[in-house]
Amino acid sequence: MKIAITGGTGFVGSVLTDLLLQKGHEVFILSRSKQGVKRDVTYVKWLTDEAKPEVQLEGIDAFVNLAGESINNGRWTEKQKKKIYDSRMESTDEVLRIMKALTVKPKVLVNASAIGIYPASTSIRYTEKSIEVGTDFLARTVRDWELKAQYAEKLHIRVAIGRFGIILGKSEGALPLMALPYKLFVGGPIGAGDNWMSWVHVKDVAASLLFAIEHPINGPFNVTAPHAKRMKDFGKILGTILKRPHYFPVPSFALKLALGEKSKLVIEGQHVIPQVLLNAGYSFHFTNLESALRDIYK
Repeated sequence: MKIAITGGTGFVGSVLTDLLLQKGHEVFILSRSKQGVKRDVTYVKWLTDEAKPEVQLEGIDAFVNLAGESINNGRWTEKQKKKIYDSRMESTDEVLRIMKALTVKPKVLVNASAIGIYPASTSIRYTEKSIEVGTDFLARTVRDWELKAQYAEKLHIRVAIGRFGIILGKSEGALPLMALPYKLFVGGPIGAGDNWMSWVHVKDVAASLLFAIEHPINGPFNVTAPHAKRMKDFGKILGTILKRPHYFPVPSFALKLALGEKSKLVIEGQHVIPQVLLNAGYSFHFTNLESALRDIYK
C-alpha cells in the first residue's frame, strides 16, 4: 500500500515508518523541511505557501495523521497550550484539504488522539464505549481533534482514531523523564501512588496503527496495553529493571510547583482498556509491563 504520514519523523512516526518499510509498503512523509527520496521514503513538502502535496499523494491508500506540538515540550503556559491546540487543528485541516483535492480518495484516515479525553479516576475502567469526557485542557484538545478528523467521513473515507496511552520508549516520550530520578537513586512513588498509568510500548503503538489501516476499525480505539498499572507499582517495576531503589516519595504539591498544569499527566491518570483492538483480534507484543521495560532497556 501507499501510506502517507504527518508527524512521520517524530517519536511514533519514525517507529511506524520503520514498520511499514519492513512490511513492504510505500511511505510518504509530509514535511516542512525534508524533500526527495531518502531511505526508501518519499518526503512531500506541506504547510508552506508554495506546497501542493496532493500532486505527489495521488493514489495513496491510507493517511496517518500524527502531526502536532508535543505535550512534553516545556511548561503548559497559555502560549504553549495554544501552540499544542492550534498545531493539531491546523495540520488536520490541511490533511482534510489534501484528501478533498485528491481524485481518488484514500480508503482510511487514522488520526492520533489520547486517553486524556477520559476524566481522571482511580476507580473507573474506561473502554471506547465510555461516554465520560474530561473538561481540562488536554481533554478539550483531543475531543476537538477527534471531531475535526471525523469530517473525513463526509468524503466517504473511513476514520479510525487511536487514543494513545502513556507511550514507552527509551529516548523519547514520558519514560526518560520518569526514569531519571531512579537513575539518580532518588526514585519513588508520586503522591499517593494509587493513580492509574495506562501504558503501551511504542512498538505496539506503531503495530496498532497499521492494524487499524488493514482492518475495518471505525471511530475511537484505545491504544494501551491490556493491563494498566497503579503508579506506585509502575515505579517499583521500573526501579527493579533499572536496579535502583524505589523509596523517595515525590509530593504532589512539589510536582505542581515544578510543572504547573502539566503535572496532571503524572499525578492523575485513567484505567483504559483497549477493547476495540482486542475484539478485532489485535495481538499485543507487550502485555506485561516488566517485559516491555526489559525490551526497552535491553
